[in-house]
Amino acid sequence: MLGSGSAGNAMLIQSDSTALLVDAGLSAKQLVARLRLCDVDPSTLNGLLLTHEHADHAGGLRVFCTKYEIPCYCNRLTAEALKAELANISCKLFTNGTEFTIGDIDVRPFSVPHDAADPLGFCLAHDDVYFGILTDLGHATRLVFESLRGIHGLLIETNHDEVLLQRDTKRPWSVKQRILSRHGHLSNDSAAQIVRQLADSSPLNQLILGHLSKDCNRPELATQRIDQELKLAGRCSTNIHCATQEAVSQTILVTSTAPDSFRKL
Repeated sequence: MLGSGSAGNAMLIQSDSTALLVDAGLSAKQLVARLRLCDVDPSTLNGLLLTHEHADHAGGLRVFCTKYEIPCYCNRLTAEALKAELANISCKLFTNGTEFTIGDIDVRPFSVPHDAADPLGFCLAHDDVYFGILTDLGHATRLVFESLRGIHGLLIETNHDEVLLQRDTKRPWSVKQRILSRHGHLSNDSAAQIVRQLADSSPLNQLILGHLSKDCNRPELATQRIDQELKLAGRCSTNIHCATQEAVSQTILVTSTAPDSFRKL
């Protein structure tokens, strides 16, 4: 994770021969600096996958992709919403639900409920290892669960603690309603329920919590709530990582090894 939170989101995905960015919500300057902390030259990236057009996911897109001539992969409605930003960028359109390949990584995009033009989650596959990405969504549909069945790793947003959100004095009630809506953002409780259901059908060994609100959540609250649900599901060996806004995370290796407690249904 190059950074995750309300001020900007970006993630580096690497296989042996392919490197992708998922979202570019940090400034181009920060993207370059953080990629170099990962020993990655920005010009060697094979592409940028875009989940949706909101600024905290696409704010650095125009400058970064133009300077380094990196193709941007997105669906048609997202491209229309970002028409000005994509004007001088190689834009490769895909259709939701249709799998495509970048280098040696297979990409399956699927629709998620969020207040954007046509927001997406992704399931990425390489050598029988499957990694899911759920950055912004208000709730998980049947399509979400079906798209992520069998994953070995997952990035999921744990945006807010509902008690802290209700107590927050900086946000008007209308904003709180948007966040809590079925097209808003996942709370710790909602994310925990999704993780538990996925854990029942997936050999989930690595879990990354992202997009935490600076004011309405804390890493220990998100981690404890997810850990509690995994333990109730008998999944004590799943590794939990919490991404931050300020710093690059450690490298997280996702493998096809199933936790000892996992039994395929």
